[in-house]
Amino acid sequence: MPSMRDIRTRIKSVRETMQITNAMNLIASAKLKKARKQLNDALPYFEKIQSTLNDIIAHSPDIEHKYFDQRKDAGVKRTGYVVITADKGLCGSYNHNVIKLAEEHMKDKQEKYLLVIGHMGRDYFRQKGYKIDIEFLYTAQNPNVIRAREIAEALISLYENTLLDEIYVVYTKMHSAVKQEPEVLKLLPLEKSEFDVPTNPGERYKEYMVYEPSPKKVMDILVPNYVKGLIFGGLVEAFCSEQTSRMTAMDAATNSAKDLIKQLTLQYNQARQAAITQELSEIVGGAEALK
Repeated sequence: MPSMRDIRTRIKSVRETMQITNAMNLIASAKLKKARKQLNDALPYFEKIQSTLNDIIAHSPDIEHKYFDQRKDAGVKRTGYVVITADKGLCGSYNHNVIKLAEEHMKDKQEKYLLVIGHMGRDYFRQKGYKIDIEFLYTAQNPNVIRAREIAEALISLYENTLLDEIYVVYTKMHSAVKQEPEVLKLLPLEKSEFDVPTNPGERYKEYMVYEPSPKKVMDILVPNYVKGLIFGGLVEAFCSEQTSRMTAMDAATNSAKDLIKQLTLQYNQARQAAITQELSEIVGGAEALK
C-alpha cells in the first residue's frame, strides 16, 4: 500500500488538474457564447444575400454563370478540400471525426488538393504523407468575417483560374449542445437545386424585375459574398462545435478527478487508520513488555 505521503501528493496533483479542467470548461463556455453571438449578428446579412440569389434564379432560371459551371468536359476534375480542425486538442473526438470524414471523401478522388485550417489537421496530414497545398493558419481560434473574406477570395481565385474544378469544405456542424456532426459542404460550383426556388413562383416573380446592369453582373458581386458567408458560417460552426466538445471533455475530466479524489481520500483514511492501529499495538505491546 502507498504511504500516506504519496497519497497526499497524488491528491494534491489531482486537485490541481481538476482546477485546470474546470477553468478550461469555463473558458470554452465563454468562447462559445461569443462565437454564437458573432454568427447571429452576421446571419441576417448573409440570409439577405441568399434570398436575393433565390430571386434571381427564380426570375432567370436559364441564366448561365461561371459559378454554376459544372465543367463536365474537364476530364479528371481537380478537387480542393478545405478541412477545418482545431489548433488544440483536449476536445474529445472532435478533430478525429473531421479528419476521418475528409479522408473517406478524398479517397476516391484522383486529383485532390488539401487546404487546411487548424494545426491539428495540418500535423495529422503531414504525418500521413499528404501534400498540403495551402495553410490558412491562425484562423480556427479566431473566426471572423475579415478572415472568411480572405479565404473566400483565395478559393474563388483558384476556381476562376481553373486551378480547381470543385471545392468542398469539411467541418463540424453544431446541431445542438449534445450533437455535433462532421459534414461535407460543396462550396463551388454552385448548383441551382441548392437554392430555395419555388417550382411555381406565382405573382411575385411575374412582376417585371430589372437587375442593373444585368443579372449576370449582379451575380458576380453576390456569389463571392455568398461564398464568404458559407465559409464564415462553417468556421463559426466548427469553432462552436470545438468549444462544446471541449466543455464536454473537460466536464467529464473534472468529474473523473472528483471521483479519483474520493477514492484517494478513502485510501488515505484507511492508511492513516492502519498507521494509528499499528502505533496503538506497538504502545500496548511495549507496555505489556514492561510489566
